[in-house]
Amino acid sequence: MADAFAGSPISLQDGLAEQVPVVSPPEEPRVALRRDRLLAALTLTAGMGLIIGLPFALKAGAEFFMPTAVAIVVSIALIPLLEWLEARRLPPAIASLICVIVFLVAANVAVAAIVVPAIDFFRLLPTRIDRIQENLEPLLDLYSNLERYANRTLRRLAAAPVRQSPSAAVAPPSSILELAATSAPAAIIQILYAVLVTFFFLAAWTRTRTKMITNRESFGGAMATARVIQDVVDDVSSYLGTITAINIALGLVTAGALHLLGMPFPLMWGGIVALFNYIPYFGPVIAALLVALGGLMTFNDVATALAAPAIMYGLHLIEANVVTPLIVGHRLTISPVLILVSLSFWGWVWGTVGALLAVPLLIIIQTIINGAGKPDIAGFLFEHGTLTRQPTKRSRGFGKSEDEVVDSPAPVA
Repeated sequence: MADAFAGSPISLQDGLAEQVPVVSPPEEPRVALRRDRLLAALTLTAGMGLIIGLPFALKAGAEFFMPTAVAIVVSIALIPLLEWLEARRLPPAIASLICVIVFLVAANVAVAAIVVPAIDFFRLLPTRIDRIQENLEPLLDLYSNLERYANRTLRRLAAAPVRQSPSAAVAPPSSILELAATSAPAAIIQILYAVLVTFFFLAAWTRTRTKMITNRESFGGAMATARVIQDVVDDVSSYLGTITAINIALGLVTAGALHLLGMPFPLMWGGIVALFNYIPYFGPVIAALLVALGGLMTFNDVATALAAPAIMYGLHLIEANVVTPLIVGHRLTISPVLILVSLSFWGWVWGTVGALLAVPLLIIIQTIINGAGKPDIAGFLFEHGTLTRQPTKRSRGFGKSEDEVVDSPAPVA
């Protein structure tokens, strides 16, 4: 045996060395950093592609995404009422049905107070053109030369006068059901779909939340999930509840002031002001323009006509700079830049409905990102790709404040 190994070119030590596995040296930090940056780059590339393609998908599929978003926002706002009813030993299905009925009744009251009188009032617009022109005559005289130039241009473009077909008088809808019945079939389907999604979302809320929390593998993950879910519910419901109360009060005060001024349908104008006040920055301006149009249609004196939008906008400035900061304070602070971007984005995607949903959707997205962590673009470019959570002391909606647990940066991958 020994002679066999002795005659072989491979010694016994070499044979034993081949059988022992070779342990590779530890991976260098530079290689690990390159791998992390590669994974971060892939993640950021996929995220940028999703961000670029998502708006066009949302706009193209507005018939599906818009009622779904409306149903989710309404459902989250109704969760405190649902939990209050379930605490009274009501079954989830019955509690969800009561929540949906309460919302539909409120929507029906809003339609009856705003839409029905508005259709009656603005139907008189063609007959009030002369009065509007008389009120605006001083302003029109300043632009008479421009008007004559525009008329000459229009005469050259128009080969023949356009005949106006007689319009038949149509009775305005008296409720949200009649409004839906007179709308396009697609609108009826969207309203029905949104109502059903709201009902089933609320009916399965308690079970779904419990499953999302208990399915986590660690106690920390379960607590983080529960905290994010509760923050979303608290922030959205508190925001919508507080802003709704403020807008209703503003609408009632505006209606009373316009009633004293002599404006017809004061509750309609108050409802319009309350509705458009949900849209930050741009909504009050649109409401003031509509009130100005109503004043020009109603009054013969231009000063009295313009007093109506002046009163309305003055009340809005008091609400925006005194009442709302006093009630809300810094408990739900959102960057004005993010609000403008959200308004522009959702307004472009879904129009007026998107503008109304812009702030609630921004609150939901911001709360989830704050809980899960956000990509650190500067860290990826100059250091390494990370998800960061800033060490901030935030509040749970409009309730008691609490210190967030500051987690260490986690890799994007």
